[in-house]
Amino acid sequence: MKKATLILDDGTRFEGESFGYDGNVAGEVVFNTAMTGYPESLTDPSYAGQLMTLTYPLVGNYGVPSTEEGADGIAPFMESDRIYASGLIVGDYSEQFSHWNARESLSEWLRREKVPAITGIDTRHLTQILREHGVMMGRIMVEGVAGQPAEIDYNSVNYVDLVSVSEPCVYGGGEGRKRVVLVDCGAKNNIIRCLLRRGVEVVRVPWNYDFNSLEFDGLFISNGPGNPDECQTAVDNIRKFISDPDEKRPLMGICMGNQLLAKAAGASVYKLKYGHRSHNQPVRMEGSDRCFITSQNHGFAVDASTLEEGWKPYFTNMNDGSNEGIRHESKPWFSSQFHPEASGGPVDTEFLFDDFINLL
Repeated sequence: MKKATLILDDGTRFEGESFGYDGNVAGEVVFNTAMTGYPESLTDPSYAGQLMTLTYPLVGNYGVPSTEEGADGIAPFMESDRIYASGLIVGDYSEQFSHWNARESLSEWLRREKVPAITGIDTRHLTQILREHGVMMGRIMVEGVAGQPAEIDYNSVNYVDLVSVSEPCVYGGGEGRKRVVLVDCGAKNNIIRCLLRRGVEVVRVPWNYDFNSLEFDGLFISNGPGNPDECQTAVDNIRKFISDPDEKRPLMGICMGNQLLAKAAGASVYKLKYGHRSHNQPVRMEGSDRCFITSQNHGFAVDASTLEEGWKPYFTNMNDGSNEGIRHESKPWFSSQFHPEASGGPVDTEFLFDDFINLL
């Protein structure tokens, strides 16, 4: 292994070793406290432009499953077609792996997809810095690799435009099936799987596609990376949908979808200090004592106090009180900031997909 260095924007340096692609890369340094699920997290488009720190110390011991697509056109063990995280930061990388489903090592996969990674650093100390300061930009520099990585202003890049499909595509088509339009802001595969398992046809469209001209039975807005303020075209299209007084078709949003729906409903969003990236975030359903453990991956949140009349919070984060979803008081429209499709993580809230399908 070559020596590698993680350099934060505040000048803090962490010396370690490279176990991924031998290249230099810059990105927003974030941390994820999940104990498992690195194949799913790395292929989650919501991590585009970020250097992912895994706080669980041992990483790589169960290898990487097949990345090939299944009969439905999506990879059964991955959340997209490739790794979207810009880099990976771990405490202890295991070169030896063992799992019935493993096809290659994490290191081999990272090198094949040209993603730099560093191991052998104190990820607990790094996480403490990020919690105190907030997420910040950083660089992974590999010994012997010339050149500085391009500087990035993470908050001003439209990452959704970089990860969304370029043209509409259809999954699960069939006569007599209800049709759901999925606005792809960086959709995870398991959103599509959860919809297909419930017997609907999914029409996946680009983030800036005007879906209002299509014939469909329900609207779904996906997760995605970056700053929701960069996605005004999607907000305008959603606002056109919810502004029609005769519109009664159901709408559901997840993560970025929650933020874009809220913006269309007149609310504002703000950046969290260090975000929610884990499999154990507790949320409470408003107006009840029902609490759920959820999988999350987001750096922005909705200011629920700015919602227009007719809208109200649906879920609230029990750790910091931030908004975790909204719903309309009379129309079949709702969203969650967390991931009910999980993958990885708990599936306690997958019933939201049933709620959505039952409204079609």
